[in-house]
Amino acid sequence: MKTMAISEFKAHALKVINEVAKSQETILITKRGKPLAHVVPYRTSEMKPTPGKLADAFVFEKDIITPLGEGLWEACQ
Repeated sequence: MKTMAISEFKAHALKVINEVAKSQETILITKRGKPLAHVVPYRTSEMKPTPGKLADAFVFEKDIITPLGEGLWEACQ
């Protein structure tokens, strides 16, 4: 999360908002070093995580002993 002083935000508000929308990164606005506000990207219901979306991202090994070798497997127990 980025931090930005209120004076800098006021001078570049449109640019900052466009950057937040593009990068989807939150920006903390401060006044005299104290947190004042968060600028967060807008998220629609379409952007909510869907169950099973990462199902194909994982590789499952059927045999968990062989990659270590019999000796290491014994030592790890």
